[in-house]
Amino acid sequence: MDNRAPEREHRRARLTEAELAELLPPVAVASAASTTSGASGASALSSDAPSTPAQTGDGLRTPEILAPAGDMQAALAAFAAGADAVYLGLKHFSARMQAENFSTGELAALTDLAHAEGRRIYVAMNSMLKPGDPDAAGRLVARLARDVRPDALIVQDLGMLDIARQAGFAGELHLSTLANVTHPAALAVARDLGASRVILPRELNIDEIRACGAACPDGLDLEFFVHGALCYCVSGRCYWSSYMGGKSGLRGRCVQPCRRVYRQKGREGRFFSCLDLSLDVLAKTLLSVPHMASWKIEGRKKGPHYVYYAVSAYRLLRDNPDDPKARKQAEDILEMALGRPGTHSRFLPQRGDDPTAPGEQTSSGLLAGKIGQNPEGDIFFKPRFNLLPQDLLRIGYEDESWHSTLPVARHVPKAGTFTLRLPRHKTPKSGTPVFLIDRREPELTREVRAWQARLERHRGAMRNGGREGGAVDFTPAYPAPGKPARPLDVILRGSLPHGREGKAGVRPGTVMGLWLSPKALREVSRTLYPRISWWLPPVIWPDEEAQWVRMARQAARDGARHFVLNAPWQVALFGEPGDDKARRDLVLTAGPFCNTSNPAALAVLRRLGFAAAIVSPELPGEDILALPRQSCLPLGVVLSGYWPMGVTRHHLEGLKPGEPFSSPKNEVFWARRYGQNTWIYPGWPLDIEDRRPQLEAAGYTLFVRIDEHPPQTVPEPRRTSPFNWDIPLL
Repeated sequence: MDNRAPEREHRRARLTEAELAELLPPVAVASAASTTSGASGASALSSDAPSTPAQTGDGLRTPEILAPAGDMQAALAAFAAGADAVYLGLKHFSARMQAENFSTGELAALTDLAHAEGRRIYVAMNSMLKPGDPDAAGRLVARLARDVRPDALIVQDLGMLDIARQAGFAGELHLSTLANVTHPAALAVARDLGASRVILPRELNIDEIRACGAACPDGLDLEFFVHGALCYCVSGRCYWSSYMGGKSGLRGRCVQPCRRVYRQKGREGRFFSCLDLSLDVLAKTLLSVPHMASWKIEGRKKGPHYVYYAVSAYRLLRDNPDDPKARKQAEDILEMALGRPGTHSRFLPQRGDDPTAPGEQTSSGLLAGKIGQNPEGDIFFKPRFNLLPQDLLRIGYEDESWHSTLPVARHVPKAGTFTLRLPRHKTPKSGTPVFLIDRREPELTREVRAWQARLERHRGAMRNGGREGGAVDFTPAYPAPGKPARPLDVILRGSLPHGREGKAGVRPGTVMGLWLSPKALREVSRTLYPRISWWLPPVIWPDEEAQWVRMARQAARDGARHFVLNAPWQVALFGEPGDDKARRDLVLTAGPFCNTSNPAALAVLRRLGFAAAIVSPELPGEDILALPRQSCLPLGVVLSGYWPMGVTRHHLEGLKPGEPFSSPKNEVFWARRYGQNTWIYPGWPLDIEDRRPQLEAAGYTLFVRIDEHPPQTVPEPRRTSPFNWDIPLL
């Protein structure tokens, strides 16, 4: 594949070339809005006053515009553009650890400023907690509650719902997309556990979002992403980066292996690298969804330029939904945000777009020029538009050896010469594209400085008021460790085997595990139902929820007793909360896709009615071995089998399922479709069978072997993987 991909612009090319090249500064944008959209459109861009979300009797409300901030400049740019709320992360426990993030001192001043201006601050503590993390996470929450007082915490880990309240946090608790609340019945469970808001997955279409809105209980709000980067795999169901080397996406360390070039039978491309979600004018349809409280913009690793333009555009779309001139202006503004090419993805059920473009580059930024080399060996390029001081450039693409980012130190005119001084190992080839990925227009810089001055006044008031808090002493309380269970082995299969393989499931201490499906319910004798461990999938979508309710209750009615649920919210499929009669005789186990990894989460699972839990396979060995001593539930572990790199709802554009494909390092993978989801597997299985004596000594009593057979075309594995057993999970 030629990495010097053909030049391409964003999906919407409605601006003139000159306007796009010069990237209209904020003042010019506001001026343009005033001439095309009337006074309301100009106000949406030139005024930094937020709107006040209003609730109506039918559950409808004016959604807030929720902006990302990876650093202080981005947060102030969001306020300057009129964002109603900003979400951001701390130095720890954030799912975007590559962002600069905030200290509690910085955040306290910013929160004071936000509240004085009628804005809100949400703190993302949305990483998976390891066994030793809850104490530190609780102390951090206690400091936030005392010194910062943000409006909400965004959490992924079930344990954080309990830790936050124990630590004295009185604000809202928002469940991240990483928590994988994907279907309507799950919402009541989330509300009953103390969640104030659920952030819905980006794979939902508008009909499914409406179904969630209709089912949303009072006391719970919904939030949906309207713009920004897309992941190929379902949030909370991607282990790709972690399986390849301990950089867990669930802990904010993803190295984005999905963005690389892969090969299959002579074809190569970025088959898993997504375009950016951009609902643009379609966001209007979300205004009719009950309980929809927030339009969220992704981008905590983006700069203030992106934040300002994205917020400005969606404010214009929200406040002028029926004005065609305002819609056109908002689309033009989005062109200037320097994101990736846009897609509506699955949002329109009748014609959902595939979010990938395997033959194209899917990196962000505006093409600024291409690398050349003069006879003296100097590396340079001639920009297609003026470069301003503090502009940020990206050389090439993230998976190229010469990829780097460079700041612009001085003004470079259009068609002038910009000479690159890079280390020898970072020297790009001639023709390598250069992209503008962030910009500091003078007008935007002035607006941010004005907000910076307001911030400094709040910092001064905090110092004078003596609000510098000291250390916090906090230790969360958990239920006492539970009684040990009898040892049990589960062999998990897709269908009931026959002959010698079938007899393996009836040995003493061993049971057969089956993925619950209509076929399994038809083909398995009812006399076997009580002797089988029935497994539910890691993701259930709104349009299939009714089918899963029927299957789960039919299996239970016909004698099934042991169910493994791979999302905690799936307890809703077995009856209404508090319906003891429906669940009385069932033994519910939290499956490995629940990502259970700490004693606080186990305490919440027990409150939900789970009798046991299978821990997250991506934990390091020392954490796996430590957890039983802290657990109020009997624990299980996946010993061996093909563990998926990730689960996706998207189709394989350009790849054939069942055929092997390979990475740039010649690692082999394969994919298989199950219902609406595609499972992507590595060509080598997980295997920690030799650690079983250690696991038994630590207290594990449930041992799972996943019997998933690769297609015949996949080469025999040359190795197995202990996952992260021998390495630290950062």
